[in-house]
Amino acid sequence: RSPSPALPPGRGATPPGTMEISLGQWVLILFLVVVPLLYEWSATFKYFCKMGFYNGYILFLAILVIPVCALRGRNVENMKVIRSMMLHVKYLYGIKIEVRGAENFNIKEPYVVVSNHQSSLDLLGMMEVLPDRCVPIAKKELMYMGTVGLACWLGGIIFINRKKTDDAISVMSEAAHTMLREDVRVWVFPEGTRNHSGSMLPFKRGAFHLAVQAQVPVIPIVMSSYRDFYSKKERRFTTGRCTVQVLPPMATRGLSADDVPALTDRVRQAMLVAFEGLSGELGAPQ
Repeated sequence: RSPSPALPPGRGATPPGTMEISLGQWVLILFLVVVPLLYEWSATFKYFCKMGFYNGYILFLAILVIPVCALRGRNVENMKVIRSMMLHVKYLYGIKIEVRGAENFNIKEPYVVVSNHQSSLDLLGMMEVLPDRCVPIAKKELMYMGTVGLACWLGGIIFINRKKTDDAISVMSEAAHTMLREDVRVWVFPEGTRNHSGSMLPFKRGAFHLAVQAQVPVIPIVMSSYRDFYSKKERRFTTGRCTVQVLPPMATRGLSADDVPALTDRVRQAMLVAFEGLSGELGAPQ
């Protein structure tokens, strides 16, 4: 019985010395070639890549801290663990953070920190200066964000329901008692939401009512504009610099609820002046 004749190339046989490339391999090759090119050539593509990695990396870091924090349970001391895991992130993005006025934290009583709120990148500036036994007040929705929500809960972060005023007031009142009873500091973003306008939104008064009720100082913190390296509107995210300024404490001892509007305006004005000055130094548009 004679052997079957070999099929000519192109008729179902692979020529000797060649390798078949599957569709999946072609897709992988295109991905490895096209993605780096798009990353270098398209600022918009780079923006979405960097923000996607930032959010995903925060979720990953939360997975790492949860087992360590779970040993203590819900405890404000767990914020030290969370902070230590976050400090290196600025290096991944080439963001240089300068801190000024850290000596203003050198007071031994509890206090309320108020800070401007520009984007999720505020987390980097917060972790850079976060005092011991200090927890942020955050919207309740954050608690349901998977691993991040669990890590925040273990860190003692105070959650409020902004849609229910009565609940928010109750939580603030309890926070005032906790601050004094357990020597805790509280960090609040009084604008209430992220502000990409390059200035500051009007302040909500909850943080100032909290400080007056507890009769503790308010310490304003100002983060300079991110326009040097970040713009959500322009889809731009590069390397750059940020300055975090800790302003002197503002006393509330002897003040009452009637003094809260004036206190709020006084703190906002001091922060706005500092914000414009710091952003001007970095060359960020006002």
